[in-house]
Amino acid sequence: MLIEDVVNSGRIPALDSMLSFLSARLDVIADNIANADTVGYRTKILDPQPFQEALKRAIERQDPRPGSPLRLQSTRQSHQDREGKLVFTPAHEPQENILFHDRSDMRIESQMKALAETVMMHQAAVELLRGQYDGLKKAIAGQVV
Repeated sequence: MLIEDVVNSGRIPALDSMLSFLSARLDVIADNIANADTVGYRTKILDPQPFQEALKRAIERQDPRPGSPLRLQSTRQSHQDREGKLVFTPAHEPQENILFHDRSDMRIESQMKALAETVMMHQAAVELLRGQYDGLKKAIAGQVV
């Protein structure tokens, strides 16, 4: 079995996909916060629910053979390119939100809440992935896992 087959099986691809999503979401939130004072700026969102549902379905359908890729169905905000890399396209916050006097819809409180939630999810995913790689490292070294 090749190391690539080991790394591309089990929980590792799902955690890697989740980290890709969370990193993209952090970028979107940072962009929103950076543009808080920009006149007419429309808040962007990268909604975790559709991605999490697509990831769950992909995990349920994944071929159990080593090295089988994790294939996520496309959503309005995410898809996999030909190489299997995840690509994210943020949407604008729905229009029903309040527009402020500068014609922006930025609410810094909601962005800070989303930032805190996303950072916590990112940290949890990193720790889970670290545990997976530590287990592989011990197995390679011949230690009891």
